[in-house]
Formats: sequence, C-alpha cells, structure tokens
Amino acid sequence: MAFSQETIDQAWRRAGGKCECTLKNCGHSGRCNKVLDPQNSTSGKKWHAHHVVSQEAGGSDGFSNCLILCVDCHENTGSYGG
Repeated sequence: MAFSQETIDQAWRRAGGKCECTLKNCGHSGRCNKVLDPQNSTSGKKWHAHHVVSQEAGGSDGFSNCLILCVDCHENTGSYGG
C-alpha cells in the first residue's frame, strides 16, 4: 500500500510547504524547513511522502505516519529505497 492522496494533502498542509525532517544526520539543526514545490516538479525543491515507521516494520499508511521530506533528507533516512 501507499499513502492516499488525501493523507498526502493533509501532511502537506501540516508541513506548510516545507520539509519536516528533524534527523540529526542531515546536517541541519532542528527542522530542515527547505521550501518545497507544491507541484513537486522543480529540481532542488522536490519532495516525498515518507513513512515514519516503514511498512515492513508494521507502519500504517495513516496521517500520523506520514512526513513530507525533501528528497535530500528522504535519502538520509534508514528506510529510503528499502
């Protein structure tokens, strides 16, 4: 399964159009806050909807398990691509 468009839209509104990453290994202090492209088409401002708890580990496709992350931050998660 994957996130529904409604869940992604809710997460996008919560994120305020900015990356929600707080991972220390990404090199930013606190939240990333990179401004993202709402249409997800501009290079350098693209984003992904990320499962906080991976589906393989039993994570849901619900709103509380969805973060909006810039591609750079998403690639730094332990579960990216897996």
